[in-house]
Amino acid sequence: MKTIPENRHLKIGGLIFPSMDQCDFTGPFEVLSRIPNSTFHTLWKDKGTVRDMRGLQLVPDTSFEDAPQLDVLLVPGGYGQEEAATNKEVLAFIREQAKRALYVYSVCTGALLCGAAGLLHGRKATTHWTAMEALPFYGAIPSDDRVVIDGNYVSAGGVTSGIDGSLIVAALLRGDQIAKELQLYMAYDPQPPFDSGSPARASAEVLNNVRARAQEITAQRLASAREYARRGLAPL
Repeated sequence: MKTIPENRHLKIGGLIFPSMDQCDFTGPFEVLSRIPNSTFHTLWKDKGTVRDMRGLQLVPDTSFEDAPQLDVLLVPGGYGQEEAATNKEVLAFIREQAKRALYVYSVCTGALLCGAAGLLHGRKATTHWTAMEALPFYGAIPSDDRVVIDGNYVSAGGVTSGIDGSLIVAALLRGDQIAKELQLYMAYDPQPPFDSGSPARASAEVLNNVRARAQEITAQRLASAREYARRGLAPL
């Protein structure tokens, strides 16, 4: 695997936005912010406090205007992805950074935000299982894999898969050894108490309950995706 020379300083940035799912950001942050010889920027339009979908407060340290060209752009998801995807400033920032970034890395429904920015045409991608049907409307080729690499675009599935994807991004940048050391430092050794972490393994009752709770946002996401396709795969 070809990696980036260790003496090259890496600029890594993670987008935050109102009503995001903080774990899509904080899980990857735990990995990406520890990559040797790198700086991590927490990004939003301005430096005002952002609340995630459960009320957790996050504070950006870098505005869009002050952001350097990034080597890696992290795009998380969450319910607020729908509103962020209607914001021309947000989409323009993602598109401009993507032009010269080594990698764009989406977690969960951050893939739909990348789709709205026009980054998914003809690319393989994954997202949260409740949003998988929306991907083709953005020109993407859906994959059920937990982490998908297509050129310089990396996508991870729902929420906690962001940690897996971040370790892969770390390996792409600095090699497997560094990624393994980061994994050990984090004691990332998943041993879930229940085998219910995917639709394929969850009981019918659990699956139906979760689908019902996500029904409204799922419908919104499909409507947005269909509108994107109606415009002829043209971003805002």
